[in-house]
Amino acid sequence: MSASPEAAAGRPPGGAVHQFVPALIARDATGSHTLLLRQALREAGWRSEIFAEATHDELLGETLPVDAYPELSAPGDVLVYQFSTSSAVSEFLAGRPEPLVLDYHNVTRPHLYGGWDAVSATRSAAALEELARLAPRAVLGLADSAYNETDLLEAGCPRTAVVPVLVDLDRLVSAPDPRVAARLAAGGAGGGVDWLFVGRLVPSKAQHDLVKALWAYRRLYDPDARLHLAGPTPSGKYLASLRGFVADLGLSESVRIWGEVTDAALAALFAAADVYVSLSIHEGFGVPLLESMRASVPVVARAAGAVEATLGGAGLLLERAEPSYVAAAVHRVLHDEVLHQRLVRAGHGQVAAHSLAAAGGRAVEAIASVAGPPPGRPVRAARTGE
Repeated sequence: MSASPEAAAGRPPGGAVHQFVPALIARDATGSHTLLLRQALREAGWRSEIFAEATHDELLGETLPVDAYPELSAPGDVLVYQFSTSSAVSEFLAGRPEPLVLDYHNVTRPHLYGGWDAVSATRSAAALEELARLAPRAVLGLADSAYNETDLLEAGCPRTAVVPVLVDLDRLVSAPDPRVAARLAAGGAGGGVDWLFVGRLVPSKAQHDLVKALWAYRRLYDPDARLHLAGPTPSGKYLASLRGFVADLGLSESVRIWGEVTDAALAALFAAADVYVSLSIHEGFGVPLLESMRASVPVVARAAGAVEATLGGAGLLLERAEPSYVAAAVHRVLHDEVLHQRLVRAGHGQVAAHSLAAAGGRAVEAIASVAGPPPGRPVRAARTGE
């Protein structure tokens, strides 16, 4: 049961830290972060609820409606906005008197949708305008990378802190879906390596470049290699074009587009993967990079946005995405045993630095700098401006 007894009874919680999110979505990085942050806030001693404009069917018991907050508000409340898209929640919070913390997860720039998704491009532009209006009003901006912190500073946020995203990495190394595992094993019975990429199927994630690189890899090194693409498919136009491109290259049997998958299915995909390859051109953090390192899968990635910082030296970085160049990099990682083991070991170290306990502690420290220490639990001052 998510709602506190006070909220369920209609009584103002008082001195609480509440989160607001446009939509709480299952198996979504921002949604997962929001749920885990609520857990950390409650464990620290604050009352905390999640107010959402929309909620995924699987999470209906986890939120309260945004318009319910005014009746539950009380002196001393601090509001945290999980910002990643345009929403009426922005206007609601702009009119509230409580101290506002912006927890910023990046906004994909409008031009990256150009020619593919006019609706998303329009919404992206609106989100940037909302960020410009809210940032100067916020008392603190939280960013999960220095790359994202730059957006907050440029939007006029008066004070910022870099706090790692909260993610439960252990969920992907236990109880993989046996049906998915069996399908993967059957598909690989004839040999060949498995590439994996996890992310929304949109142009900025550059799945088309991954398809080109796989084509080159199969011609140069391994004719049986396969590519697995997991993640939601919000752009029907891009999905249709990608499928057509795959067919034109004769790769229909070698490129599997899984769509959105459960955690158990994703665990099976990571367990079967030989290498994780990312050619995304816009990454505010890159949670799947951490997930790959937790699963001991070596990473080859284009150095875009926050990718280099997220990997922290635990991946092979690429400066460009020419198919033969990417193919050679993947071949090196898979066949240079010294490099392979070094990347896996470094990945484990990077994962330890982003543990859920450590990230939760950093978030609590930062929020306490605005809300004051939670009842009966002194908290160290947050490290801001990092």
